[in-house]
Amino acid sequence: GACYAPATSHLCLLRLMRLTKPTLFTNMPVTCEDRDLPGDLFSKLMREDPSTVKGAETLMLGEMLTLPQNFGNIFLGETFSSYISVHNDSNQIVKDILVKADLQTSSQRLNLSASNSAVAELKPECCIDDVIHHEVKEIGTHILVCAVSYTTQMGEKMYFRKFFKFQVLKPLDVKTKFYNAETDEVFLEAQIQNITTSPMFMEKVSLEPSIMYSVMELNTVSTGEEGVSTFGKMSYLQPMDTRQYLYCLKPKPEFAEKAGVIKGVTVIGKLDIVWKTNLGERGRLQTSQLQRMAPGYGDVRLSLEQIPDTVNLEEPFDITCKITNCSSERTMDMVLEMCNTNSIHWCGVSGRQLGKLNPSSSLSLTLKLLSSVQGLQSISGLRLTDTFLKRTYEYDDIAQVCVVCSHLNPDS
Repeated sequence: GACYAPATSHLCLLRLMRLTKPTLFTNMPVTCEDRDLPGDLFSKLMREDPSTVKGAETLMLGEMLTLPQNFGNIFLGETFSSYISVHNDSNQIVKDILVKADLQTSSQRLNLSASNSAVAELKPECCIDDVIHHEVKEIGTHILVCAVSYTTQMGEKMYFRKFFKFQVLKPLDVKTKFYNAETDEVFLEAQIQNITTSPMFMEKVSLEPSIMYSVMELNTVSTGEEGVSTFGKMSYLQPMDTRQYLYCLKPKPEFAEKAGVIKGVTVIGKLDIVWKTNLGERGRLQTSQLQRMAPGYGDVRLSLEQIPDTVNLEEPFDITCKITNCSSERTMDMVLEMCNTNSIHWCGVSGRQLGKLNPSSSLSLTLKLLSSVQGLQSISGLRLTDTFLKRTYEYDDIAQVCVVCSHLNPDS
Protein backbone atom coordinates (compact mmCIF):
# COMPACT_ATOMS: atom_id res chain seq x y z
CA GLY A 1 0.00 0.00 0.00
CA ALA A 2 1.05 3.62 -0.56
CA CYS A 3 1.23 6.45 1.95
CA TYR A 4 1.17 10.16 1.08
CA ALA A 5 2.49 13.01 3.21
CA PRO A 6 0.19 16.04 3.66
CA ALA A 7 1.02 18.49 0.90
CA THR A 8 -0.98 21.51 2.07
CA SER A 9 2.10 23.56 3.01
CA HIS A 10 4.89 21.69 1.22
CA LEU A 11 6.21 21.77 -2.31
CA CYS A 12 7.19 18.09 -2.28
CA LEU A 13 5.04 15.00 -1.97
CA LEU A 14 6.29 11.79 -0.33
CA ARG A 15 5.07 8.43 -1.59
CA LEU A 16 5.84 5.23 0.27
CA MET A 17 4.96 1.71 -0.86
CA ARG A 18 5.94 -1.77 0.29
CA LEU A 19 7.39 -3.95 -2.46
CA THR A 20 6.08 -7.50 -2.47
CA LYS A 21 5.70 -10.17 -5.08
CA PRO A 22 2.29 -10.68 -6.72
CA THR A 23 -0.02 -13.54 -5.85
CA LEU A 24 -1.76 -16.10 -8.03
CA PHE A 25 -5.32 -15.16 -8.95
CA THR A 26 -7.95 -17.87 -8.47
CA ASN A 27 -11.23 -17.49 -10.33
CA MET A 28 -14.39 -18.54 -8.49
CA PRO A 29 -16.69 -20.16 -11.06
CA VAL A 30 -20.45 -19.57 -10.87
CA THR A 31 -22.50 -22.02 -12.91
CA CYS A 32 -26.08 -23.12 -13.41
CA GLU A 33 -28.00 -25.60 -15.52
CA ASP A 34 -29.13 -24.60 -18.98
CA ARG A 35 -32.80 -24.84 -17.96
CA ASP A 36 -32.32 -22.35 -15.12
CA LEU A 37 -33.28 -18.71 -15.54
CA PRO A 38 -29.77 -17.35 -16.38
CA GLY A 39 -29.41 -19.95 -19.12
CA ASP A 40 -25.90 -19.83 -20.60
CA LEU A 41 -25.19 -16.34 -19.22
CA PHE A 42 -22.72 -17.55 -16.54
CA SER A 43 -20.94 -19.86 -18.97
CA LYS A 44 -20.57 -17.03 -21.48
CA LEU A 45 -19.14 -14.69 -18.84
CA MET A 46 -16.59 -17.29 -17.72
CA ARG A 47 -15.47 -17.92 -21.32
CA GLU A 48 -14.93 -14.20 -21.78
CA ASP A 49 -13.11 -13.82 -18.43
CA PRO A 50 -9.37 -13.29 -19.16
CA SER A 51 -8.41 -15.03 -15.91
CA THR A 52 -9.83 -18.43 -16.87
CA VAL A 53 -8.17 -21.21 -18.82
CA LYS A 54 -9.84 -21.80 -22.16
CA GLY A 55 -11.70 -25.08 -22.15
CA ALA A 56 -11.42 -25.44 -18.37
CA GLU A 57 -13.29 -22.38 -17.14
CA THR A 58 -15.00 -24.21 -14.25
CA LEU A 59 -11.85 -25.83 -12.80
CA MET A 60 -10.61 -22.75 -10.86
CA LEU A 61 -7.34 -22.68 -12.80
CA GLY A 62 -5.94 -19.16 -13.08
CA GLU A 63 -3.51 -17.67 -15.57
CA MET A 64 -3.14 -14.24 -13.97
CA LEU A 65 -1.13 -12.64 -11.19
CA THR A 66 -2.63 -9.94 -8.99
CA LEU A 67 -0.81 -7.06 -7.36
CA PRO A 68 -1.06 -6.84 -3.55
CA GLN A 69 -4.10 -4.88 -2.42
CA ASN A 70 -2.85 -4.31 1.12
CA PHE A 71 0.34 -4.42 3.17
CA GLY A 72 -0.02 -8.15 3.89
CA ASN A 73 1.93 -10.05 6.51
CA ILE A 74 5.65 -9.86 7.08
CA PHE A 75 7.38 -12.54 9.11
CA LEU A 76 10.53 -12.68 11.16
CA GLY A 77 13.47 -13.67 8.96
CA GLU A 78 12.01 -12.24 5.74
CA THR A 79 13.32 -9.17 3.91
CA PHE A 80 11.23 -6.01 4.12
CA SER A 81 11.47 -3.94 0.94
CA SER A 82 9.97 -0.51 0.41
CA TYR A 83 9.83 2.03 -2.43
CA ILE A 84 10.25 5.68 -1.45
CA SER A 85 9.57 8.52 -3.87
CA VAL A 86 9.78 12.29 -3.31
CA HIS A 87 7.94 14.22 -6.03
CA ASN A 88 8.21 17.96 -6.69
CA ASP A 89 4.52 18.82 -6.89
CA SER A 90 5.08 22.54 -7.42
CA ASN A 91 6.05 24.81 -10.34
CA GLN A 92 9.37 25.90 -8.87
CA ILE A 93 12.76 24.28 -8.36
CA VAL A 94 13.58 23.05 -4.86
CA LYS A 95 17.14 22.57 -3.65
CA ASP A 96 19.21 20.50 -1.22
CA ILE A 97 16.69 17.68 -0.96
CA LEU A 98 17.60 15.08 1.65
CA VAL A 99 15.56 11.92 2.15
CA LYS A 100 16.21 9.80 5.22
CA ALA A 101 14.57 6.50 6.17
CA ASP A 102 14.90 5.02 9.66
CA LEU A 103 13.36 1.85 11.03
CA GLN A 104 12.38 2.04 14.69
CA THR A 105 11.98 -1.24 16.61
CA SER A 106 11.43 -1.93 20.29
CA SER A 107 15.18 -2.11 20.89
CA GLN A 108 16.97 -0.03 18.24
CA ARG A 109 16.75 2.54 15.46
CA LEU A 110 18.32 1.63 12.10
CA ASN A 111 19.21 3.91 9.20
CA LEU A 112 18.04 2.29 5.95
CA SER A 113 18.78 5.13 3.53
CA ALA A 114 20.77 4.11 0.49
CA SER A 115 22.45 7.52 0.43
CA ASN A 116 22.79 10.17 3.13
CA SER A 117 23.90 12.92 0.74
CA ALA A 118 21.54 15.67 -0.43
CA VAL A 119 20.38 16.13 -4.04
CA ALA A 120 21.35 19.56 -5.33
CA GLU A 121 18.03 20.42 -6.99
CA LEU A 122 14.73 18.91 -8.06
CA LYS A 123 12.83 20.40 -10.99
CA PRO A 124 9.02 20.58 -11.14
CA GLU A 125 7.25 17.27 -11.85
CA CYS A 126 10.48 15.37 -11.19
CA CYS A 127 11.08 12.88 -8.41
CA ILE A 128 13.78 11.19 -6.33
CA ASP A 129 13.37 7.44 -6.01
CA ASP A 130 14.92 5.06 -3.51
CA VAL A 131 14.42 1.38 -2.64
CA ILE A 132 15.34 0.14 0.82
CA HIS A 133 15.79 -3.43 2.04
CA HIS A 134 16.02 -4.79 5.57
CA GLU A 135 16.14 -8.35 6.89
CA VAL A 136 13.70 -8.38 9.79
CA LYS A 137 15.32 -9.76 12.94
CA GLU A 138 12.79 -8.77 15.63
CA ILE A 139 9.13 -9.53 16.18
CA GLY A 140 6.60 -6.93 17.26
CA THR A 141 5.87 -3.37 16.18
CA HIS A 142 8.11 -1.67 13.60
CA ILE A 143 7.83 1.97 12.54
CA LEU A 144 9.38 3.20 9.30
CA VAL A 145 10.17 6.90 9.70
CA CYS A 146 10.74 8.81 6.44
CA ALA A 147 12.02 12.38 6.78
CA VAL A 148 12.32 14.89 3.91
CA SER A 149 14.14 18.21 4.12
CA TYR A 150 14.63 20.73 1.31
CA THR A 151 15.15 24.44 0.59
CA THR A 152 12.77 26.63 -1.45
CA GLN A 153 13.84 29.21 -4.03
CA MET A 154 13.30 31.88 -1.37
CA GLY A 155 15.86 30.15 0.87
CA GLU A 156 13.31 28.81 3.35
CA LYS A 157 14.26 25.46 4.88
CA MET A 158 11.38 22.96 4.97
CA TYR A 159 11.05 19.66 6.77
CA PHE A 160 8.38 16.97 7.22
CA ARG A 161 8.15 13.33 8.28
CA LYS A 162 5.91 10.36 7.54
CA PHE A 163 5.41 7.30 9.76
CA PHE A 164 4.59 3.82 8.47
CA LYS A 165 3.70 1.29 11.16
CA PHE A 166 3.60 -2.48 10.70
CA GLN A 167 3.75 -5.70 12.73
CA VAL A 168 6.32 -8.47 12.33
CA LEU A 169 4.90 -11.92 13.04
CA LYS A 170 6.54 -15.16 14.10
CA PRO A 171 6.62 -17.72 11.23
CA LEU A 172 7.91 -20.82 13.02
CA ASP A 173 7.62 -22.42 16.42
CA VAL A 174 10.87 -24.19 17.29
CA LYS A 175 11.21 -26.58 20.24
CA THR A 176 14.33 -28.56 21.14
CA LYS A 177 14.95 -31.63 23.29
CA PHE A 178 18.23 -33.19 24.40
CA TYR A 179 18.87 -36.89 24.92
CA ASN A 180 22.05 -38.14 26.61
CA ALA A 181 23.50 -41.39 25.26
CA GLU A 182 25.41 -43.95 27.32
CA THR A 183 28.55 -42.53 25.75
CA ASP A 184 29.37 -38.81 25.65
CA GLU A 185 27.21 -38.35 22.54
CA VAL A 186 24.23 -35.99 22.70
CA PHE A 187 21.14 -36.31 20.52
CA LEU A 188 19.23 -33.13 19.69
CA GLU A 189 15.63 -33.29 18.46
CA ALA A 190 14.31 -30.09 16.88
CA GLN A 191 10.55 -29.77 16.36
CA ILE A 192 9.71 -27.11 13.77
CA GLN A 193 6.10 -26.03 13.23
CA ASN A 194 4.79 -23.78 10.47
CA ILE A 195 2.47 -21.31 12.23
CA THR A 196 1.73 -19.19 9.13
CA THR A 197 -1.32 -19.57 6.87
CA SER A 198 0.56 -20.69 3.76
CA PRO A 199 2.79 -23.68 2.94
CA MET A 200 6.56 -23.39 3.19
CA PHE A 201 9.30 -25.00 1.16
CA MET A 202 11.98 -26.00 3.66
CA GLU A 203 15.19 -25.25 1.80
CA LYS A 204 17.59 -26.00 4.66
CA VAL A 205 17.45 -27.01 8.31
CA SER A 206 20.93 -27.50 9.72
CA LEU A 207 22.71 -27.39 13.05
CA GLU A 208 25.83 -25.26 13.32
CA PRO A 209 27.71 -26.81 16.26
CA SER A 210 29.86 -24.93 18.71
CA ILE A 211 33.63 -25.42 18.68
CA MET A 212 33.24 -28.09 21.38
CA TYR A 213 31.20 -30.51 19.26
CA SER A 214 31.09 -32.17 15.86
CA VAL A 215 27.64 -32.91 14.42
CA MET A 216 26.10 -35.65 12.28
CA GLU A 217 22.66 -35.17 10.73
CA LEU A 218 20.24 -38.10 11.06
CA ASN A 219 17.55 -36.88 8.67
CA THR A 220 18.28 -39.12 5.68
CA VAL A 221 17.72 -42.77 4.85
CA SER A 222 20.63 -44.54 3.15
CA THR A 223 19.69 -46.01 -0.22
CA GLY A 224 22.80 -47.00 -2.12
CA GLU A 225 25.46 -44.33 -2.43
CA GLU A 226 23.24 -41.35 -1.63
CA GLY A 227 20.85 -40.68 1.21
CA VAL A 228 17.20 -39.74 0.69
CA SER A 229 15.51 -37.24 2.97
CA THR A 230 13.16 -38.78 5.51
CA PHE A 231 10.57 -36.20 4.42
CA GLY A 232 10.58 -37.23 0.76
CA LYS A 233 11.46 -35.31 -2.38
CA MET A 234 8.91 -32.51 -1.93
CA SER A 235 10.03 -30.77 1.23
CA TYR A 236 6.84 -28.76 1.89
CA LEU A 237 5.60 -27.92 5.36
CA GLN A 238 1.87 -27.22 5.39
CA PRO A 239 0.31 -24.67 7.79
CA MET A 240 0.32 -25.90 11.43
CA ASP A 241 2.30 -29.02 10.45
CA THR A 242 5.34 -30.05 12.52
CA ARG A 243 8.53 -31.87 11.58
CA GLN A 244 11.16 -33.48 13.78
CA TYR A 245 14.83 -33.13 12.86
CA LEU A 246 17.45 -35.23 14.65
CA TYR A 247 21.17 -34.53 15.14
CA CYS A 248 23.94 -36.38 16.92
CA LEU A 249 26.67 -34.32 18.58
CA LYS A 250 29.96 -35.74 19.79
CA PRO A 251 32.41 -33.75 21.92
CA LYS A 252 35.79 -33.13 20.35
CA PRO A 253 38.67 -34.82 22.21
CA GLU A 254 40.46 -31.55 22.95
CA PHE A 255 37.45 -30.16 24.84
CA ALA A 256 36.67 -33.26 26.89
CA GLU A 257 38.28 -33.56 30.28
CA LYS A 258 40.82 -36.25 31.05
CA ALA A 259 38.09 -38.54 32.32
CA GLY A 260 36.23 -38.17 29.03
CA VAL A 261 33.33 -36.30 30.67
CA ILE A 262 32.16 -32.80 29.81
CA LYS A 263 30.76 -31.16 32.94
CA GLY A 264 28.53 -28.20 33.65
CA VAL A 265 26.57 -26.07 31.18
CA THR A 266 27.85 -26.38 27.61
CA VAL A 267 26.93 -24.54 24.41
CA ILE A 268 25.71 -26.97 21.75
CA GLY A 269 25.27 -24.68 18.74
CA LYS A 270 22.43 -23.01 16.87
CA LEU A 271 19.86 -24.05 14.29
CA ASP A 272 19.91 -22.42 10.85
CA ILE A 273 16.53 -22.57 9.05
CA VAL A 274 15.94 -21.35 5.47
CA TRP A 275 12.55 -21.50 3.73
CA LYS A 276 10.62 -20.09 0.78
CA THR A 277 6.96 -19.08 0.55
CA ASN A 278 4.45 -18.24 -2.20
CA LEU A 279 6.40 -17.17 -5.29
CA GLY A 280 9.85 -17.67 -3.84
CA GLU A 281 10.10 -15.14 -1.01
CA ARG A 282 13.05 -16.29 1.06
CA GLY A 283 13.20 -16.31 4.83
CA ARG A 284 15.93 -17.29 7.24
CA LEU A 285 16.05 -17.77 10.99
CA GLN A 286 18.86 -18.63 13.35
CA THR A 287 18.09 -19.66 16.90
CA SER A 288 20.08 -18.38 19.81
CA GLN A 289 22.85 -20.59 21.12
CA LEU A 290 21.35 -23.81 22.48
CA GLN A 291 22.66 -24.77 25.90
CA ARG A 292 22.63 -28.09 27.71
CA MET A 293 23.41 -29.15 31.24
CA ALA A 294 25.80 -32.09 31.05
CA PRO A 295 24.54 -35.07 33.07
CA GLY A 296 26.10 -35.52 36.47
CA TYR A 297 27.72 -38.89 37.10
CA GLY A 298 28.76 -38.25 40.69
CA ASP A 299 32.21 -39.31 41.79
CA VAL A 300 32.28 -42.61 39.86
CA ARG A 301 30.98 -43.32 36.38
CA LEU A 302 30.28 -46.79 35.02
CA SER A 303 29.87 -47.16 31.27
CA LEU A 304 29.70 -50.12 28.90
CA GLU A 305 32.28 -50.44 26.17
CA GLN A 306 31.20 -53.79 24.73
CA ILE A 307 28.12 -56.01 25.14
CA PRO A 308 26.47 -58.55 22.82
CA ASP A 309 22.98 -57.88 21.48
CA THR A 310 21.86 -61.51 21.67
CA VAL A 311 23.09 -64.31 23.94
CA ASN A 312 22.19 -68.01 24.31
CA LEU A 313 20.25 -69.31 27.26
CA GLU A 314 22.45 -70.73 30.07
CA GLU A 315 25.64 -69.96 28.12
CA PRO A 316 28.23 -67.56 29.60
CA PHE A 317 28.87 -64.27 27.78
CA ASP A 318 31.26 -61.35 28.37
CA ILE A 319 30.71 -57.64 28.79
CA THR A 320 33.38 -54.94 29.08
CA CYS A 321 32.86 -52.12 31.58
CA LYS A 322 34.73 -48.88 32.02
CA ILE A 323 35.03 -47.35 35.51
CA THR A 324 36.01 -43.67 35.69
CA ASN A 325 37.04 -41.62 38.71
CA CYS A 326 35.26 -38.34 37.95
CA SER A 327 36.90 -36.56 40.87
CA SER A 328 39.70 -34.18 39.96
CA GLU A 329 41.40 -34.30 43.37
CA ARG A 330 40.74 -37.55 45.24
CA THR A 331 42.22 -41.03 44.69
CA MET A 332 39.84 -43.96 45.22
CA ASP A 333 40.44 -47.54 46.33
CA MET A 334 37.73 -49.61 44.62
CA VAL A 335 36.17 -52.96 45.53
CA LEU A 336 33.82 -54.70 43.09
CA GLU A 337 30.83 -56.69 44.34
CA MET A 338 28.39 -58.63 42.16
CA CYS A 339 24.82 -59.47 43.24
CA ASN A 340 22.87 -62.11 41.34
CA THR A 341 19.29 -61.47 40.21
CA ASN A 342 16.49 -63.87 39.34
CA SER A 343 17.51 -64.08 35.69
CA ILE A 344 21.09 -62.78 35.39
CA HIS A 345 23.94 -64.49 37.27
CA TRP A 346 27.50 -63.23 37.60
CA CYS A 347 30.34 -65.70 37.01
CA GLY A 348 33.32 -64.69 39.11
CA VAL A 349 34.52 -63.71 42.54
CA SER A 350 32.54 -61.00 44.31
CA GLY A 351 34.39 -58.56 46.53
CA ARG A 352 37.53 -58.40 44.38
CA GLN A 353 39.97 -55.54 44.83
CA LEU A 354 40.35 -53.26 41.81
CA GLY A 355 43.15 -51.25 43.33
CA LYS A 356 43.69 -47.51 43.47
CA LEU A 357 42.08 -45.28 40.83
CA ASN A 358 43.72 -41.89 40.42
CA PRO A 359 41.71 -38.69 39.82
CA SER A 360 40.28 -38.31 36.29
CA SER A 361 41.53 -41.77 35.30
CA SER A 362 39.70 -44.96 34.32
CA LEU A 363 40.10 -48.71 34.02
CA SER A 364 38.42 -51.40 31.91
CA LEU A 365 37.02 -54.69 33.22
CA THR A 366 35.79 -57.77 31.38
CA LEU A 367 33.04 -59.54 33.33
CA LYS A 368 31.28 -62.84 32.65
CA LEU A 369 27.53 -63.42 33.04
CA LEU A 370 24.95 -66.15 32.46
CA SER A 371 21.20 -65.91 31.96
CA SER A 372 18.73 -68.56 33.12
CA VAL A 373 15.61 -66.91 31.65
CA GLN A 374 14.72 -66.21 28.01
CA GLY A 375 13.63 -62.85 26.65
CA LEU A 376 14.87 -59.30 27.11
CA GLN A 377 16.81 -59.28 30.35
CA SER A 378 18.25 -56.35 32.29
CA ILE A 379 21.79 -56.48 33.64
CA SER A 380 21.86 -55.35 37.27
CA GLY A 381 23.62 -55.98 40.55
CA LEU A 382 27.01 -54.26 40.26
CA ARG A 383 28.30 -52.53 43.39
CA LEU A 384 31.44 -50.39 43.67
CA THR A 385 32.76 -49.46 47.11
CA ASP A 386 35.38 -46.83 47.84
CA THR A 387 37.23 -48.17 50.88
CA PHE A 388 38.69 -44.76 51.71
CA LEU A 389 35.30 -43.08 52.30
CA LYS A 390 33.35 -46.31 52.91
CA ARG A 391 30.93 -45.20 50.19
CA THR A 392 29.08 -47.68 47.93
CA TYR A 393 27.83 -46.90 44.43
CA GLU A 394 25.00 -49.09 43.08
CA TYR A 395 24.50 -49.78 39.37
CA ASP A 396 21.27 -51.45 38.23
CA ASP A 397 19.66 -51.63 34.79
CA ILE A 398 23.04 -51.05 33.20
CA ALA A 399 21.95 -52.51 29.87
CA GLN A 400 19.65 -55.11 28.31
CA VAL A 401 20.37 -58.26 26.33
CA CYS A 402 18.10 -60.55 24.36
CA VAL A 403 18.35 -64.15 25.63
CA VAL A 404 17.36 -66.85 23.15
CA CYS A 405 17.30 -70.65 23.30
CA SER A 406 20.30 -72.18 21.52
CA HIS A 407 19.50 -74.37 18.50
CA LEU A 408 20.23 -78.06 19.05
CA ASN A 409 21.85 -80.08 16.33
CA PRO A 410 19.37 -82.93 15.44
CA ASP A 411 22.29 -85.25 14.58
CA SER A 412 23.85 -84.93 18.04
